[in-house]
Amino acid sequence: MEDLGLPGEFPFTRGVQPTMYRGRLWTMRMFAGFGTPAQTNQRFRFLLDQGQTGLSTAFDFPTLMGYDSDSPRSLGEVGMCGVAVDTLRDMEVLFDGIPLDRVTTSMTINGPAIVLLAFYVALADVRGIARLKLGGTVQNDCLKEFIAQHAWVVPPRPAMRIVTDMIAFCTREVPRWNTVSISGYHIREAGSTAAQELGFTLADGLAYVQWGVERGLDVDAFAPRLSFFFDVHNDFFEEIAKFRAARRLWARLMRDRFGAKDPRSMMLRTHAQTAGVSLTAQQPYNNVSRVALQAMAAALGGTNSLHTNSLDETYALPTEETVTLALRTQQIVAEESGVTHSADPMAGSYYLEWLTDRLEREALEYIERIDAMGGMVDAVEAGYPQREISTSAYRLQQEIDSGERVVVGVNRYQQEEEVPIPTLRVDDRVQKDQCEALARVKQQRDSQKVAQCLAAVRAAAEGTDNLMPPMIEAAKAYCSEQEICDVLRDVFGQFQDPGQF
Repeated sequence: MEDLGLPGEFPFTRGVQPTMYRGRLWTMRMFAGFGTPAQTNQRFRFLLDQGQTGLSTAFDFPTLMGYDSDSPRSLGEVGMCGVAVDTLRDMEVLFDGIPLDRVTTSMTINGPAIVLLAFYVALADVRGIARLKLGGTVQNDCLKEFIAQHAWVVPPRPAMRIVTDMIAFCTREVPRWNTVSISGYHIREAGSTAAQELGFTLADGLAYVQWGVERGLDVDAFAPRLSFFFDVHNDFFEEIAKFRAARRLWARLMRDRFGAKDPRSMMLRTHAQTAGVSLTAQQPYNNVSRVALQAMAAALGGTNSLHTNSLDETYALPTEETVTLALRTQQIVAEESGVTHSADPMAGSYYLEWLTDRLEREALEYIERIDAMGGMVDAVEAGYPQREISTSAYRLQQEIDSGERVVVGVNRYQQEEEVPIPTLRVDDRVQKDQCEALARVKQQRDSQKVAQCLAAVRAAAEGTDNLMPPMIEAAKAYCSEQEICDVLRDVFGQFQDPGQF
C-alpha cells in the first residue's frame, strides 16, 4: 500500500483518478499546425469532426524562436513545420469559429510562450470570454529548451523569471490554465534513456516549483496546474513503468520537499506522444505498428492525454488520411482493446513492478546529482544534462549501426526498393501571403499605441512587475511577436549554447 496504493490515492502509482478510463477516456489531442492560420483552422475543424477531444497547436520554427514571418531569419521556414503566428490577427483567424470556453487548447511553444499566451488571453478578452473559463496548456518549459530542443529567446535565469511571472499571473487570473507542461518528450527525442528522461524532467519540475515558492507563492496554489509531457518509446514494459514511477516519485518529492498538502499538488498529470524518433523513412507503413504499440503502452501507463504520430512524419507533416489513421489507432485502443476496463491492468506484475522500482531509483540518482550542483538551472549552465544526453544518443546510434539494436526495415529486413508514399506539401506561397498579411496589420494599427505598449513591456522587464499584463495590452495593440521578443532580448541578453560534449 505504501508503494502502490489505490488508483487516485497517494502516491498515485496506479493513476491519478480512482476509476481512470472507466470513468473517462484520456483526451485525444492530435498535434496540428502548418502553413497559414486559416489552413490550420481547417485542420482543427477536421480533427474535431473526426472525434478529437482537445486542440494541440504546432507553431512554425520562426514563431518558436520569436521571429516574425518577414524576418530575414525566417526565410524558407514560414509555415513549414507548424503554423505561423505573428500577431493577434493571426490568432483570431487560427481560432475562428472555435469556442475557447468549451475547447481546451494546448500550445507547444517555449521561449516566446508568454507572448503566445498573451495573444490567447487577449483573444478571449476581445471576444468577451471570461478568463476564468479558459482551459488549456502552454508548454512553456524553458529548461528543456536549453537541454534538448534549443529554441530559446533569452538566457536561463531571465527565462525562469518569465515562466514564474506566467505561473503567478495564471494562478490569479486564469486558474484553469496549465502554466507549464514540463516536457521529457524532447529530452527523449534528443537521445536520452528512459531513466534520464524521467530524472531530468522531474528535476526541471522541481526547479519551477522552487522558483514559484521563492516568489512567495503558496505551493498548493499553483502546483495543481503544473502538467507533464512524456515520450512513449519502443520498450513496451519500460514505458509503462516510466509513467508509474514518474507519478510516485513526483508525489513523494512534492510532499517531502515542498510540504504540499493538497493531493492535486502531488498528482503528476501528463500528456504523452508516441516517439517521433522511432519512426523510420524506410518502410513507413511499419510506423503504424510502432505507434499502435506505443499508444497501448501509454494507455496501460495511465496517461491523461495522448497524441499518436502519423506514419509519414519522417517525410513531412501528416496528410488528412494519415492523421485520421493515427487518431483511429487511439480510438481502437480505447474502444476495442479492453485496456479501459480496469483502472490499472498491469498492477502486481512482478516484472513491471521491478521495472517501476528500478526507473524510480535511477531517476532519483540523477535528481540527487543535480541537487548537489545547486539545482537544474546551475546544471544546465554547466552543461551537465546536455552531456549526459549526447553520450546516450551516441551509444544508441552505435548499437543501431552495429546491428546490436534491431530497427526493422533499417538494419534488418530491408527491402531493395522503397515505394513512395503521398506526402503533404506546404506551398512556398505561404511566406508571401503571411508577410503580406503582417504588412497590412502594421499599416492599419495605431503606431503610437504600439510604441507605448512596447515601452510598458520594457519597463516591466527592467523592473519587477509581472510581464503578463503589459504583454496582453501589447497583443491587443497588434504588436508582433518579434517586436515583443526583441524587447526581451534587448533587456535580458541572448544565450549562446556552450556546445559541450
